[in-house]
Amino acid sequence: MMDLFDTPGGTPPVSDASRPLADRLRPHVLADVIGQRQILGPEAPLTVMLKANALGSIILWGPPGVGKTTIARLLAKETDLKFEQISAIFSGVPELRKVFQAAKNRRENGQGTLLFVDEIHRFNKAQQDSFLPLMEDGTLVLVGATTENPSFELNAAVLSRAQVLVLERLLDDELELLAQRAETEAGHALPLDAGARCALLEMADGDGRSLLNLIEQILAWGLEASIDQITLSQRLMRRAAVYDKSGDSHYNLISALHKSIRGSDPDAALYWFARMLQGGEDPRYLARRLTRMAVEDIGLADPQAQDVCLQSWQTFERLGSPEGELALAQAVTYLALAPKSNAAYVAYKAALRAAQQTGSQPPPKHILNAATSLMKDQGYGAGYAYDPDSQDGFSGQNYFPEGMERSRYYAPVERGFERELGKRLAYFEKLRSRRKG
Repeated sequence: MMDLFDTPGGTPPVSDASRPLADRLRPHVLADVIGQRQILGPEAPLTVMLKANALGSIILWGPPGVGKTTIARLLAKETDLKFEQISAIFSGVPELRKVFQAAKNRRENGQGTLLFVDEIHRFNKAQQDSFLPLMEDGTLVLVGATTENPSFELNAAVLSRAQVLVLERLLDDELELLAQRAETEAGHALPLDAGARCALLEMADGDGRSLLNLIEQILAWGLEASIDQITLSQRLMRRAAVYDKSGDSHYNLISALHKSIRGSDPDAALYWFARMLQGGEDPRYLARRLTRMAVEDIGLADPQAQDVCLQSWQTFERLGSPEGELALAQAVTYLALAPKSNAAYVAYKAALRAAQQTGSQPPPKHILNAATSLMKDQGYGAGYAYDPDSQDGFSGQNYFPEGMERSRYYAPVERGFERELGKRLAYFEKLRSRRKG
């Protein structure tokens, strides 16, 4: 399925000879759409809506080239609604007013309107709110298309009146079916051997429109003999990976990297690390996130993990790119294989909660410094035991506020260096009990 090139306003089509291949292969009915069974299958949302003759406003969320525009056109066709298309990139308030007035006029004449808004997340809050009255009174059915997460980019009011449908990148077998349709349209097979054909599908990277554009270039070469993968790679460039350093892809990939490291999978972690670098991510951002992972997910199970991250960060700053990325990759590998513990993190949050509840209670006087004679007369420092002079170097005194029950926040895990810290805690607890006795 393709998110193909549409001409706003229903511009009359040009001759087939000059129309792009993607436009010539546009499906005429929803049943011909390739992929997206999760929204077009027999019991999928759009099929159910159409069977019930109750098409409501929807938001189509998915990557480029997977059929958002095509589906919107076909929905209008199958429901006898007038198809109107605008782009949030090029449209402003004047254009919206014209579209809204035209929809109102049609409604008075008994015809509905399906308004397709491409890149709807580009509209500001006020512009998005302007759709609401017409959605509520049935003047138009809104079909918005976005490549960004609607939860973050669209108003809650719009989302409450529309159903979000998620479109997915095309699989290899779906891209192959699309290539076969292109060959039927061309009247002959593509001049590619098996290896080159597989490489072509990989170049498209799940984008149907990109695949058809690549195929159109191949057909224009007028080759009589098949070419191999090497020749194809020399003539064509792989489609650039979809990655927005400030958008949904950014957060998805950093989440994948973080969870791969937390899951002790260095291979997957290196893959997502490389994906982010190839997408243009700032290595310094990755260095900071790696250090955060060392603190949050490894902690005292391997105290050296923080040092590895800081050293790799410093090495990157000194070497620069691209050599410095290797130091960060080494940190990724080290973190993935390090023992994991968030015991210190959990202890810190527990201590924060306790501090919020008992934040006004003063420390016990015996651990306060008597800086003046008045303070000494008030009992500051009285009875303080200097631990290095105590037996075993441990006095067992109370350091919590007087009247506050002693709490246990830190519970080390039986992994890595924290296993040793657990032994020390148990040792001091034993001494503390002995001192109390």
